[in-house]
Amino acid sequence: MKKLLTLLLVAGFGITASAQEKNSLELGLHAGFNLATVSTSSQTNSDYRNGFNLTAVGDYFFSDRWSIKAKIGYDQKGWDSGYITNLDNGQSFITDYRINYLTIPVMANWHFGKKRNWYLNFGPYFGILLNASETKFNTDLKNFIHNRDIGIDLGIGVKLPVANKIKVLLELDGQSGLTDLFKQNQGYQVRTNRSSFNAGLLFDL
Repeated sequence: MKKLLTLLLVAGFGITASAQEKNSLELGLHAGFNLATVSTSSQTNSDYRNGFNLTAVGDYFFSDRWSIKAKIGYDQKGWDSGYITNLDNGQSFITDYRINYLTIPVMANWHFGKKRNWYLNFGPYFGILLNASETKFNTDLKNFIHNRDIGIDLGIGVKLPVANKIKVLLELDGQSGLTDLFKQNQGYQVRTNRSSFNAGLLFDL
């Protein structure tokens, strides 16, 4: 039994100790739980939309510490308990906003820790509007919202080897928009914000 335990520990060390090599590539897929809202220069909406993302990931390594990561995914943004106003009579109603994007981040990825299993990534993202609506009257809002969302993406995560060339990914990710959400506003910018917890699989090529 003691010999068997020793063999298992050695095998486990052999899996976890390997760092990614220069010019190698990881491809994968992750899904995540989103908390999305919007902000202005002076305040942030406190009622978050619960949503999800489904994202494909590619990570090209220049060394065992640095890589460039690109993603493309379906990303649910928006916020809850907003207002929509009837322009004919000025009456306002509480509603939830549902704004969904195809999001493409391109980030520098720094790997750290003894086994280089931890990483911190940062860089810009570009979002392409897919659809937008509110829930009170089920109004299509796509004509009132810019068809792009540009901002900064920041994330931290860990990759856990589970088999030869296969890793489980666990990640916290945040996006902060820099561009105005609406085509017409009241003299101030409204920007998207989104945090997510992601889990998925990565494959070494």
